[in-house]
Amino acid sequence: MLYDIRARFVAAYDPPAGSGRQSVRLTPATVPGVQRLVSGLVVFDPAPDERADHADFWGNAVIEGVWRRDHAEAVVTLAARVERLAAADPLDLSPPLPRLAAEVQRVRDLGPEAPHHFLGASARVGRSQPIADWAVRVARAAGPGATVLALVRRLGRALHGMMRFDPAATTVETAPEDAFLARQGVCQDYAHILIAGLRSVGVPAGYASGFLRTLPPPGAARLEGADAMHAWVRAWVGADMGWVEYDPTNDMLASEDHVLVAVGRDYADAAPTQGVLRLSGRQAVRHMVDVVPVG
Repeated sequence: MLYDIRARFVAAYDPPAGSGRQSVRLTPATVPGVQRLVSGLVVFDPAPDERADHADFWGNAVIEGVWRRDHAEAVVTLAARVERLAAADPLDLSPPLPRLAAEVQRVRDLGPEAPHHFLGASARVGRSQPIADWAVRVARAAGPGATVLALVRRLGRALHGMMRFDPAATTVETAPEDAFLARQGVCQDYAHILIAGLRSVGVPAGYASGFLRTLPPPGAARLEGADAMHAWVRAWVGADMGWVEYDPTNDMLASEDHVLVAVGRDYADAAPTQGVLRLSGRQAVRHMVDVVPVG
């Protein structure tokens, strides 16, 4: 599937913000055999006084901008064309969970794809006893012969069934344990909870950020700006399969409706925008996303 993606992020400051630095991760990734960036352009208004484009440790495309002037509004716009390939349901070649630790230990690489980075606590996903207890119960119910991929799907399905999607229930700063105990949140919360649960039973797990094409109800017109930034989970399920992507918000493996932008250990590594500003008042942020199939 070929998509044209338009995204617009607007931040308004009252009073105007002073100098600042921002890191932006909005350019869709190229993943051989999965996704190809055909073209992509990120534009800032006002334009930064300094701009640098680079890839971070995880391979994400990052744009660093520095502003030295006061500005009441900052707009970041993405225009991209992406080819996302359809994928069949994978053949499960993952080992039973008791064998996974040995397969992790046999990996003698500390590059960005190494599973070792994704087992311990990270900036936004610490250890949570309630989440760990839940994950252990689900894993035990699956039995010792359950494969790692089957366990990822089983945990994801259990989480999907117990949570209520509510955009007003949490903020970007909400801890995974708080969202888990409240049984409500958004895609970031679903992803962080599942990451914490998988790590607690020994499955390396990380965060994926991107765009999700949403479909209107039958007979309804597609609304402009109705698509969204989205988050899902990457899990390392053994040497034969490597990384798989699972979307707990929608209880499904990532599909051709998911367009990957950035990966990392958690949201802190893959946030679309982050940085520092000299700011003395309030700010309001909104964003609009369109993911339009073109062929």
